[in-house]
Amino acid sequence: MDGEISTDEVNELLESDADVRIVDIRDPGSFEHSHIPGSENVPFHELTNRVDEFADADRVVTVCPHGEASVQAARLIGSYEGADDTRVESMAGGLEKYGMKFGLVREDDEPDAESTDVESPF
Repeated sequence: MDGEISTDEVNELLESDADVRIVDIRDPGSFEHSHIPGSENVPFHELTNRVDEFADADRVVTVCPHGEASVQAARLIGSYEGADDTRVESMAGGLEKYGMKFGLVREDDEPDAESTDVESPF
């Protein structure tokens, strides 16, 4: 794990179309309810079996409700030998902080990407 990244930095990465994978480790129902636009859902309990999916990533940011479990997820991904060249960070403050500042989307909001409604990440 390469440390933590702020919600502002994550938003800047997304706005600049940086080559980053945002990995939301919550359960599918919570992810469907609201998430960071462009993020992908890999529930924490599936991460061990799916960690090889991140071997080719340049940068991975893990996210969770409050920024605590995502630290463990980032450590797990970062410890995978196939991710030696991958920058792996946890988003400090979690989805609660991100959602309050930038808003989150629901699955049915994503196609038009126009929604700026702030949804609870829980």
